[in-house]
Amino acid sequence: MTLDGKVALVAGATRGGGRGIAAELGAAGATVYVTGRTTRQQQSDYKRPETIEETAEIVTGLGGKGIAVQVDHLEPAQVKALVDRIRSEQGQLDILVNDVWGGELLFEWNKPVWEHNLENGLKLLRLGVDTHLITAHHALPLMIERPGGLLVEVTDGTADYNAEHYRLSPFYDLAKVSANRMAWAHAKDLAPHGATAVSITPGWMRSEMMLEHYQVREDNWRDATANQPHFVISETPRFVGRAVAALAADPEKARWNGQSLSSGALAQVYGFDDLDGSRPDCWRYMREVMEAEKPADATGYR
Repeated sequence: MTLDGKVALVAGATRGGGRGIAAELGAAGATVYVTGRTTRQQQSDYKRPETIEETAEIVTGLGGKGIAVQVDHLEPAQVKALVDRIRSEQGQLDILVNDVWGGELLFEWNKPVWEHNLENGLKLLRLGVDTHLITAHHALPLMIERPGGLLVEVTDGTADYNAEHYRLSPFYDLAKVSANRMAWAHAKDLAPHGATAVSITPGWMRSEMMLEHYQVREDNWRDATANQPHFVISETPRFVGRAVAALAADPEKARWNGQSLSSGALAQVYGFDDLDGSRPDCWRYMREVMEAEKPADATGYR
């Protein structure tokens, strides 16, 4: 699998799934523009230590070319300037990954709309929906100039799972369902141009924030299963990255156009493993095992 000569934009690549996707696109040889708001000189309101420069260095260290660009994807002018830069420097865009999120500090589980903080809920929707549409508006015209482009909308939960399960907050629920629907809608517009759009969900991802939540590190994450047994089916951010890289390198990727996909299900198709050699399939597990227990939603932060 190689993406040599391909140019990707991973919008929202500071940490978590975005960083994992950027890393694996780089490992396959792509030039990857990684965007986010946190740099070594300036933090976002997350006040997290991860930076886009670190992500770009990971991409380059794995064999690709990482290019960090500070962008607030709620600002159309900044997104337009980013795409203009990609056009000027590369002359092409082959892969667009919409992974902008930012809602971890905004949602409130198990609260109806009248109890949930309204300002936070509406901001969550802007971050989870508006940023994706703004980025698609400016970036897709460049992507469709060459056939074979791929748009990936990153979300939490497959379309089938989310259709049957309330995601414990009206705002969070709407944001995650919207990403699946956006991919389906974009697929209709992109197909005549020889491009493909999909949505993809990781499973229960061991992001930086999730590891901190359970007070473990990647090298001892299994310790968390003592208090949360279902964490055994978690995966690294690189697992969904390998799913996206496999899709991007597939010459027959159009067969997936408009579909809602998951890292675990694609691993069965393309034959890749997580970093530790495992092949978790969170959403199959959620249906077949956790359904019997009817627990509170286990995935938490994406």
